[in-house]
Amino acid sequence: VGGECFRALCCKGPPPARPEYDLVCIGLTGSGKTSLLSKLCSESPDSVVSTTGFSIKAVPFQNAILNVKELGGADNIRKYWSRYYQGSQGVIFVLDSASSEDDLETARNELHSALQHPQLCTLPFLILANHQDKPAARSVQEVKKYFELEPLARGKRWILQPCSLDDMEALKDSFSQLINLLEEKDHEAVRM
Repeated sequence: VGGECFRALCCKGPPPARPEYDLVCIGLTGSGKTSLLSKLCSESPDSVVSTTGFSIKAVPFQNAILNVKELGGADNIRKYWSRYYQGSQGVIFVLDSASSEDDLETARNELHSALQHPQLCTLPFLILANHQDKPAARSVQEVKKYFELEPLARGKRWILQPCSLDDMEALKDSFSQLINLLEEKDHEAVRM
């Protein structure tokens, strides 16, 4: 699946080396992880199937390449998520802002455990409130309040952004903000 992204990167002659960051992308099944990443790679969303194990995509941006390890969100897979956290430099958490209360609560619990996980707790988080184009979608303010992000994520680097497949500019902007956080974290590591 990642072939298209890679081919596009390899064939243009040597551009200046862009930094590469290894990210993990998590969220419940149906939150839209695969569709968003495919769209960022300019792949057709029609061919998207739900991720059962995990898949890796190289997502090219102007100033960085994000190697995104997307983990399937089904019940029986989520308990294994933490096995794949090692080596991550940032986290993308996708939630369906139009989902049922039950699913939203499950997503909240998963996000809380990720924010507190020893391998992730110091990393930048990009939290995407997806499906904003659906009538039932909750606003970013509602999501922030429901997910108790202010008290829980205080002092952590996190960005909460609304998104939908219809608005690629906003999605790319969200990722640019994440790349800025990753770069800041890089510079801090150099200074230490």
